[in-house]
Amino acid sequence: MMSEWHGGGVTKSLCGGPRMTPEMEYVSRAPRPPLHELIDDLYYLRGAPPYARLTLPPMPAALLIVNLGAPFRIRAGTDIGTAEYADGCVITTPSRAFEFSYPARTRSVGAHLKPWGLAPLLPMPAAELCDRPLTLEQVWGRPAVAALRDRLATARGPQQMLTLLEDELTRRLRETAGLGLVRHLGGVIAGTGGTMPIRDLSAAAGVSSTHLAQRFKEIIGVTPKRLARTHRFTATVFAIDPARPVDWGELAARAGYFDQAHFGHEFRAFTGLTPTRYVEVRRRFLREHPGHAMDGWPLPAD
Repeated sequence: MMSEWHGGGVTKSLCGGPRMTPEMEYVSRAPRPPLHELIDDLYYLRGAPPYARLTLPPMPAALLIVNLGAPFRIRAGTDIGTAEYADGCVITTPSRAFEFSYPARTRSVGAHLKPWGLAPLLPMPAAELCDRPLTLEQVWGRPAVAALRDRLATARGPQQMLTLLEDELTRRLRETAGLGLVRHLGGVIAGTGGTMPIRDLSAAAGVSSTHLAQRFKEIIGVTPKRLARTHRFTATVFAIDPARPVDWGELAARAGYFDQAHFGHEFRAFTGLTPTRYVEVRRRFLREHPGHAMDGWPLPAD
């Protein structure tokens, strides 16, 4: 269903072209203006997932999936039940890890969006969707989604499917109050790897911290402080090479964490795993599915 999440300055090597493995086909490309300010890439995915269940730690990004295969299931946190998604889903920038359960074969098109990218496509504030994925029917209505899925199902290959999705998203764009402010300051947060104090952001923008937090929650779904934490965590994780020994103290210090204990607590809060256990799981993925199109961010959950 997905390879990796992109967004907010954190992108991976799959973005920008096709990738084939024995199990899966993945094709992606960047969108044209005006979507380029909202979306990192549009993607097509087809094939057999490497594991029946995958965990996705929080990323500074949002996700839209149009499902064209058998339903998939999402569990958005240990305290929330698993829900089924037949037509697809939208996920705003999460604050916790999600668990995805896959059919034996999956097929979908979708978009990896910047943290603020869903706001102009939603009929409600992003805060109402935080850690609560919605089906596409809940967002756009059953007739519209059924028509889109029909067009995608009869398209001549992945590139035409991506063009159809791009046209649909462009058509649905709407004016969104506060988007410019959040997009600008979200870019600043990304550019500093989440290390810039939020009070400095408020001062630079000439708005109160309360106003800034409200705008971020409306448009992204989380506060600027939470977004900054997610950026810092994600950049730190992507600096880990699971094929090599990891100096956790040096990594934590370089990322600006107060100490290694603080880093370990943050790691468990985002992934549910200790740092050493995370590396073990990543190594398992690399060992069992070398070069798989979905390798990079999802973790085996079974």
